[in-house]
Amino acid sequence: MHEIFINYRTKGGKEVAHWCDRALSARFGPDSVFLARKSIDPGATMDVLVRTARRSHVLLALVDEEWIDAPDRNKPGRRALDDPQDWVRREIEEALASGALIVPLFIGRRVEQLDPRRLPRSIAEIAECQYTRVGLHSLEADLAQLGDRLVRLVPALAPLDRGTPTDEPGPAEADPTVRNDHQSGGIGQVGGTVGTYVHDARGPLHTGNGDQVNGTQVKGTQINGDGTNHIAGGNQGGIRQGFGTRTPRGGEGQ
Repeated sequence: MHEIFINYRTKGGKEVAHWCDRALSARFGPDSVFLARKSIDPGATMDVLVRTARRSHVLLALVDEEWIDAPDRNKPGRRALDDPQDWVRREIEEALASGALIVPLFIGRRVEQLDPRRLPRSIAEIAECQYTRVGLHSLEADLAQLGDRLVRLVPALAPLDRGTPTDEPGPAEADPTVRNDHQSGGIGQVGGTVGTYVHDARGPLHTGNGDQVNGTQVKGTQINGDGTNHIAGGNQGGIRQGFGTRTPRGGEGQ
């Protein structure tokens, strides 16, 4: 059964309708979303539109800036909505009659709240429905929020909810390992809790409580300790620095 019906006018709403279909189908399953171009089987009559709108739990009415005053292609000078046979109007009428949740979906930032006085009486009620808005530059995030709201409002959608891609846990981050064994003053391996590591053309500097084993440029050099700075490199004899007398844990320095 199609739980969500996408109601749109080809001019002005087609592109966003396809975005809605892709996002909501990925979340609730392709059979849960009705989009005319995708969902009407070959040989079916157009009455399938009103039948499906009547049976759906949600109707998304895509509204762009020209939606109210969209011209009737068959009757120049007349609005499409004024024609009782207009498909957009008929689909909304069926959804209202069945008690479906109607969500006006405003496309862009310039669409103003619907005025019931400018709508045919049979669908004027949708002006009182809480609308939502999607931006052309934020469609993915806006449609994810729309999906969250629909799950809360329509119990039938909750069992179908697969979540959004951002709900899936990402890969675990590996422990940091830095290698550069083939340059003067390069880094061998840094393990443990890494503090600050600085190197130049002559030798490395490592602070922290991990162990450092350097590569072939400084042969046999290994640095161990907690809170120790060690500088080694091309200088004569190297330099080793500690912090002076260490204070036993639990006591205070004198």
